[in-house]
Amino acid sequence: MAAWLAKLPAARRREMEAVRALVRRELPTGYEEALSGKCLVWQVPLARYPDTYNGHPLWYAALAAQKNYLTLHLMSAYGDARLARRLRDGFKAAGKKLDMGKACIRFQEADDLALDVIGEVVASTPMDRYIARAKAVRRK
Repeated sequence: MAAWLAKLPAARRREMEAVRALVRRELPTGYEEALSGKCLVWQVPLARYPDTYNGHPLWYAALAAQKNYLTLHLMSAYGDARLARRLRDGFKAAGKKLDMGKACIRFQEADDLALDVIGEVVASTPMDRYIARAKAVRRK
């Protein structure tokens, strides 16, 4: 991870490290941190849930540096309308603009984020519940 982060310009690295520290602090037990392509991901280990739709570990969250912005992907918010609403409401209450796709929050600096709400969402889904939700979706 350190080598990957070291390749980023200092200002972007500082912002990525701040968000990474938050995710790592709030992450429920069992998820593992890994590099996948150009993303730093927190995922369900294949040893814990090998039957994914694509044979790759199931991502829970990811952090990436795009050309013009940074992204934080919160897959649990994509699969849970309550969490997505919590993000929207939390950003609004914090006076922050939520620039979000389905699970991807775009930002320039960690201060652009409602960090307390991000922490809540990251902490909200234990691995067993996340796996159960993934299995239920695949059955449909």
